[in-house]
Amino acid sequence: LSPRPGDSYGVLPRPCRALVLLNPQSGAGRALEDFRAVVQPMLADADIATTIFITERPHHAHEKVRDEDLSQWDTVVVMAGDGLLYEVVNGLMERPDWEETMKKPLCILPGGSGNALAASINHYAGNDHVAKKKLLTNCTFILCKGLHTQMDLVSLSTASGKRLFSFLGFGWGFISDVDIDSEKYRRLGNARFTLGTLQCLAKLRVYQGRLSYLPAGPEQGTPPAPRDPHAPVTNGQAGHILPPAGTEAAGALPADSLLVPLCQPVPEHWTVVPEEEFVTVYAIYQSHLGTNLLMAPAARLHDGCIHLFYLKAGISRVALLKLFLAMARGTHLDLNCPHLCYVPVRAFRLEPRAATGIMTVDGEALACEPVQG
Repeated sequence: LSPRPGDSYGVLPRPCRALVLLNPQSGAGRALEDFRAVVQPMLADADIATTIFITERPHHAHEKVRDEDLSQWDTVVVMAGDGLLYEVVNGLMERPDWEETMKKPLCILPGGSGNALAASINHYAGNDHVAKKKLLTNCTFILCKGLHTQMDLVSLSTASGKRLFSFLGFGWGFISDVDIDSEKYRRLGNARFTLGTLQCLAKLRVYQGRLSYLPAGPEQGTPPAPRDPHAPVTNGQAGHILPPAGTEAAGALPADSLLVPLCQPVPEHWTVVPEEEFVTVYAIYQSHLGTNLLMAPAARLHDGCIHLFYLKAGISRVALLKLFLAMARGTHLDLNCPHLCYVPVRAFRLEPRAATGIMTVDGEALACEPVQG
């Protein structure tokens, strides 16, 4: 990352010890091969010693970081898709010492098919848009430089009582359908999303529900001011918002200070979207939704902002396809599509009218139910 005025950075020690969590099945199944060919020689030159942990099943990484003594490593590196980092973040947040552990720098190296966070960090670093091995090389170089800074996490809670921590985005409807329906084409790498998009366009559906949000600033469309630059540096590619001092017992998770329980109506100062029929709802907190999807060009690593997009029912398949093609360059908002709405928010709530459609958090499927973040 290139330092920007007002940002606070930490630097990894030299020599550095890294725990590398690697999913050999992710993406097109080349993560281990790419790690040995591209990443390891660069890390060796940068005096970064690696301990490689190969995941063998779902939730394996989650259990590893939840239960392991992590003090022997200076950084935790995830070489996989976004799904494995989601496991790691939630595993870390289940630790009794989560507050201390979440200060350990995290690094993402793209080894999956989506690689949204890796593409976002490459974008924030001011690099040209790249994919595949070039993106992997860029992200490895960022790790070799050892510079790390804070990143927001979003706290999500569901009607069934789940509490989840998310670094990328929450979705419902078309975009989530594409994400999950295209799983069967994993071996195609990033092309799986193109194929999934065309299939979901053919059977375009409408989802009914109520969407509410707390706008980010006094003026809609302006993200809030950046955090206090003197705030302590938390982990490299993930951070957290702490509750007011004295409100939480030691080890307790941070309070959702902006939210009321899901069983109560949203506060009066929130906005309730008048439409209740959507093609998709997506709350993203990074710039990229995938390697080739620049969804929220205004997003930054710790802007304290959720970038909320929703597509109202009535959009034609042609118009929807045009939006997705424009999103590759981040110019979809310039199309002034009347069905597409974008608003920076600090919190949101989505209440589906029926349990239809797929919900996703950081690309992983969730049961369809009321959720807020």
